[in-house]
Amino acid sequence: MAASEKSEKSTTSKSDAVYRTLKRAILDQALAAGTKLPEDSIGERLGVSRTIVRQALARLSGEGLVELRPHKGACVAQPSLQDARNIFAVRQALEALVVDTLAGGLTPQQLRQLEAHVDAEDHARASNSANSIQLAGEFHVLLALLTDNDLLSRYVTEVVSRSSLILSLYGRPHSSDCAVSEHRAILRALVNSDHGTASSLMAEHIDAITTRALLKGNPEKDFPDLLVAYAKAEGL
Repeated sequence: MAASEKSEKSTTSKSDAVYRTLKRAILDQALAAGTKLPEDSIGERLGVSRTIVRQALARLSGEGLVELRPHKGACVAQPSLQDARNIFAVRQALEALVVDTLAGGLTPQQLRQLEAHVDAEDHARASNSANSIQLAGEFHVLLALLTDNDLLSRYVTEVVSRSSLILSLYGRPHSSDCAVSEHRAILRALVNSDHGTASSLMAEHIDAITTRALLKGNPEKDFPDLLVAYAKAEGL
Protein backbone atom coordinates (compact mmCIF):
# COMPACT_ATOMS: atom_id res chain seq x y z
CA MET A 1 0.00 0.00 0.00
CA ALA A 2 1.36 3.43 -0.97
CA ALA A 3 2.17 5.97 1.73
CA SER A 4 -0.60 8.29 0.47
CA GLU A 5 -3.18 5.49 0.70
CA LYS A 6 -2.08 4.66 4.25
CA SER A 7 -2.37 8.31 5.23
CA GLU A 8 -5.85 8.60 3.70
CA LYS A 9 -6.99 5.43 5.46
CA SER A 10 -5.65 6.70 8.79
CA THR A 11 -7.43 10.03 8.35
CA THR A 12 -10.73 8.31 7.55
CA SER A 13 -10.37 6.02 10.57
CA LYS A 14 -9.69 8.96 12.89
CA SER A 15 -12.62 10.91 11.46
CA ASP A 16 -14.91 7.93 12.06
CA ALA A 17 -13.67 7.65 15.65
CA VAL A 18 -14.27 11.36 16.33
CA TYR A 19 -17.73 11.09 14.75
CA ARG A 20 -18.66 8.12 16.95
CA THR A 21 -17.25 9.79 20.06
CA LEU A 22 -19.20 13.01 19.55
CA LYS A 23 -22.38 11.18 18.56
CA ARG A 24 -22.37 9.06 21.71
CA ALA A 25 -21.63 12.11 23.88
CA ILE A 26 -24.54 14.00 22.30
CA LEU A 27 -27.05 11.14 22.61
CA ASP A 28 -25.99 10.48 26.20
CA GLN A 29 -26.45 14.23 26.88
CA ALA A 30 -22.87 14.56 28.08
CA LEU A 31 -22.89 17.38 25.51
CA ALA A 32 -26.13 19.23 26.13
CA ALA A 33 -28.28 20.83 23.44
CA GLY A 34 -26.78 24.15 22.39
CA THR A 35 -23.27 23.28 23.54
CA LYS A 36 -20.64 24.93 21.34
CA LEU A 37 -18.32 22.51 19.53
CA PRO A 38 -15.10 24.38 18.70
CA GLU A 39 -12.94 22.48 16.26
CA ASP A 40 -9.66 23.47 17.88
CA SER A 41 -10.67 22.46 21.41
CA ILE A 42 -12.10 19.13 20.28
CA GLY A 43 -9.09 18.42 18.12
CA GLU A 44 -6.71 19.20 20.96
CA ARG A 45 -8.65 17.05 23.42
CA LEU A 46 -8.90 14.09 21.04
CA GLY A 47 -5.44 14.45 19.54
CA VAL A 48 -6.57 15.04 15.96
CA SER A 49 -6.46 17.89 13.47
CA ARG A 50 -9.18 20.48 12.99
CA THR A 51 -9.75 19.05 9.51
CA ILE A 52 -10.67 15.66 10.99
CA VAL A 53 -12.97 17.30 13.54
CA ARG A 54 -14.60 19.33 10.76
CA GLN A 55 -15.31 16.14 8.79
CA ALA A 56 -16.93 14.52 11.81
CA LEU A 57 -19.04 17.60 12.53
CA ALA A 58 -20.21 17.68 8.91
CA ARG A 59 -21.45 14.08 9.22
CA LEU A 60 -23.25 14.87 12.45
CA SER A 61 -24.80 17.92 10.84
CA GLY A 62 -26.09 15.71 8.03
CA GLU A 63 -27.80 13.55 10.66
CA GLY A 64 -29.35 16.56 12.38
CA LEU A 65 -27.33 16.20 15.60
CA VAL A 66 -25.16 19.29 15.07
CA GLU A 67 -25.93 22.75 13.75
CA LEU A 68 -23.25 24.43 11.62
CA ARG A 69 -23.75 28.18 11.97
CA PRO A 70 -21.94 30.54 9.57
CA HIS A 71 -19.29 32.59 11.37
CA LYS A 72 -20.37 31.16 14.74
CA GLY A 73 -19.13 27.59 14.54
CA ALA A 74 -20.87 24.35 15.40
CA CYS A 75 -23.12 23.49 18.33
CA VAL A 76 -25.26 20.57 19.46
CA ALA A 77 -28.67 20.78 17.76
CA GLN A 78 -31.70 21.98 19.72
CA PRO A 79 -34.78 20.52 18.01
CA SER A 80 -38.07 22.00 19.15
CA LEU A 81 -41.12 19.93 19.98
CA GLN A 82 -42.63 20.94 16.64
CA ASP A 83 -39.43 19.72 14.96
CA ALA A 84 -39.93 16.45 16.84
CA ARG A 85 -43.48 16.02 15.59
CA ASN A 86 -42.41 16.72 12.00
CA ILE A 87 -39.51 14.30 12.20
CA PHE A 88 -41.62 11.46 13.54
CA ALA A 89 -44.28 12.08 10.87
CA VAL A 90 -41.65 11.68 8.15
CA ARG A 91 -40.17 8.67 9.91
CA GLN A 92 -43.59 7.01 9.97
CA ALA A 93 -43.85 7.14 6.19
CA LEU A 94 -40.26 6.04 5.53
CA GLU A 95 -40.41 3.04 7.83
CA ALA A 96 -43.70 1.88 6.34
CA LEU A 97 -41.83 1.58 3.04
CA VAL A 98 -38.99 -0.32 4.76
CA VAL A 99 -41.20 -3.06 6.20
CA ASP A 100 -43.24 -3.35 3.00
CA THR A 101 -39.99 -3.91 1.10
CA LEU A 102 -38.63 -6.50 3.53
CA ALA A 103 -41.73 -8.56 4.32
CA GLY A 104 -41.09 -12.14 3.19
CA GLY A 105 -37.71 -11.30 1.72
CA LEU A 106 -35.30 -11.72 4.65
CA THR A 107 -32.59 -14.34 4.18
CA PRO A 108 -31.69 -16.67 7.09
CA GLN A 109 -28.44 -14.75 7.54
CA GLN A 110 -30.24 -11.41 7.66
CA LEU A 111 -32.73 -12.77 10.16
CA ARG A 112 -29.92 -14.00 12.42
CA GLN A 113 -28.31 -10.56 12.18
CA LEU A 114 -31.53 -8.84 13.22
CA GLU A 115 -32.22 -11.30 16.03
CA ALA A 116 -28.70 -10.83 17.39
CA HIS A 117 -29.21 -7.09 17.39
CA VAL A 118 -32.51 -7.33 19.26
CA ASP A 119 -30.83 -9.62 21.80
CA ALA A 120 -28.21 -6.91 22.32
CA GLU A 121 -31.00 -4.37 22.84
CA ASP A 122 -32.58 -6.67 25.44
CA HIS A 123 -29.29 -7.00 27.30
CA ALA A 124 -28.72 -3.23 27.27
CA ARG A 125 -32.23 -2.57 28.59
CA ALA A 126 -31.90 -5.20 31.33
CA SER A 127 -28.55 -3.80 32.46
CA ASN A 128 -29.88 -0.23 32.35
CA SER A 129 -27.21 0.62 29.79
CA ALA A 130 -26.95 4.20 28.57
CA ASN A 131 -26.73 3.02 24.95
CA SER A 132 -30.19 1.41 24.91
CA ILE A 133 -31.68 4.31 22.94
CA GLN A 134 -28.85 4.14 20.41
CA LEU A 135 -29.25 0.37 19.94
CA ALA A 136 -33.01 0.77 19.52
CA GLY A 137 -32.42 3.31 16.76
CA GLU A 138 -29.78 1.15 15.09
CA PHE A 139 -32.36 -1.64 14.69
CA HIS A 140 -34.32 0.62 12.35
CA VAL A 141 -31.18 1.66 10.49
CA LEU A 142 -30.29 -2.01 10.02
CA LEU A 143 -33.74 -2.77 8.61
CA ALA A 144 -33.32 0.08 6.13
CA LEU A 145 -29.86 -1.13 5.09
CA LEU A 146 -31.28 -4.57 4.33
CA THR A 147 -33.65 -3.10 1.73
CA ASP A 148 -30.63 -2.42 -0.54
CA ASN A 149 -32.18 0.96 -1.29
CA ASP A 150 -29.38 3.46 -0.67
CA LEU A 151 -31.60 6.52 -0.77
CA LEU A 152 -34.14 5.04 1.64
CA SER A 153 -31.33 3.91 3.94
CA ARG A 154 -29.79 7.39 4.00
CA TYR A 155 -33.08 9.08 4.83
CA VAL A 156 -33.94 6.55 7.56
CA THR A 157 -30.47 6.94 9.09
CA GLU A 158 -30.97 10.69 9.31
CA VAL A 159 -34.44 10.63 10.85
CA VAL A 160 -33.42 7.91 13.32
CA SER A 161 -30.45 10.02 14.47
CA ARG A 162 -32.72 13.02 14.88
CA SER A 163 -35.26 10.85 16.75
CA SER A 164 -32.56 9.55 19.09
CA LEU A 165 -31.56 13.12 19.95
CA ILE A 166 -35.18 13.99 20.62
CA LEU A 167 -35.57 10.94 22.88
CA SER A 168 -32.46 11.94 24.82
CA LEU A 169 -33.80 15.50 25.26
CA TYR A 170 -37.51 14.97 25.85
CA GLY A 171 -38.15 11.26 26.46
CA ARG A 172 -38.83 9.87 29.89
CA PRO A 173 -35.99 7.82 31.46
CA HIS A 174 -35.51 4.43 29.78
CA SER A 175 -37.89 5.47 27.00
CA SER A 176 -36.84 2.47 24.93
CA ASP A 177 -38.21 0.00 27.54
CA CYS A 178 -41.04 -1.21 25.31
CA ALA A 179 -39.01 -1.28 22.10
CA VAL A 180 -37.55 -4.78 22.40
CA SER A 181 -40.88 -6.64 22.41
CA GLU A 182 -42.14 -4.34 19.65
CA HIS A 183 -39.07 -5.08 17.53
CA ARG A 184 -39.50 -8.83 18.00
CA ALA A 185 -43.15 -8.60 16.92
CA ILE A 186 -42.17 -6.69 13.77
CA LEU A 187 -39.55 -9.34 12.96
CA ARG A 188 -42.10 -12.14 13.29
CA ALA A 189 -44.43 -10.38 10.85
CA LEU A 190 -41.60 -9.85 8.36
CA VAL A 191 -40.61 -13.53 8.53
CA ASN A 192 -44.24 -14.57 8.04
CA SER A 193 -44.51 -12.39 4.90
CA ASP A 194 -47.40 -10.58 6.57
CA HIS A 195 -47.22 -7.16 4.93
CA GLY A 196 -50.37 -5.85 6.61
CA THR A 197 -49.35 -6.85 10.13
CA ALA A 198 -45.77 -5.66 9.65
CA SER A 199 -46.96 -2.24 8.46
CA SER A 200 -49.50 -1.98 11.27
CA LEU A 201 -46.98 -2.99 13.92
CA MET A 202 -44.40 -0.52 12.63
CA ALA A 203 -46.96 2.30 12.59
CA GLU A 204 -47.97 1.48 16.19
CA HIS A 205 -44.30 1.27 17.15
CA ILE A 206 -43.45 4.71 15.75
CA ASP A 207 -46.57 6.12 17.44
CA ALA A 208 -45.35 4.64 20.73
CA ILE A 209 -41.86 6.11 20.24
CA THR A 210 -43.42 9.49 19.49
CA THR A 211 -45.48 9.36 22.69
CA ARG A 212 -42.47 8.33 24.77
CA ALA A 213 -40.36 11.07 23.18
CA LEU A 214 -42.72 13.88 24.12
CA LEU A 215 -43.41 13.06 27.77
CA LYS A 216 -40.58 14.80 29.63
CA GLY A 217 -39.48 18.41 29.85
CA ASN A 218 -42.33 19.74 27.77
CA PRO A 219 -43.13 23.33 28.73
CA GLU A 220 -45.41 23.70 25.71
CA LYS A 221 -47.93 21.18 27.05
CA ASP A 222 -50.56 22.24 29.54
CA PHE A 223 -51.90 19.88 32.21
CA PRO A 224 -54.67 18.22 30.12
CA ASP A 225 -52.31 17.61 27.21
CA LEU A 226 -49.80 15.99 29.54
CA LEU A 227 -52.47 13.65 30.88
CA VAL A 228 -53.42 12.67 27.33
CA ALA A 229 -49.82 11.70 26.63
CA TYR A 230 -49.70 9.52 29.74
CA ALA A 231 -53.05 7.95 28.89
CA LYS A 232 -51.79 6.99 25.43
CA ALA A 233 -48.74 5.37 26.99
CA GLU A 234 -51.07 3.24 29.12
CA GLY A 235 -53.23 2.25 26.15
CA LEU A 236 -56.27 4.34 27.14
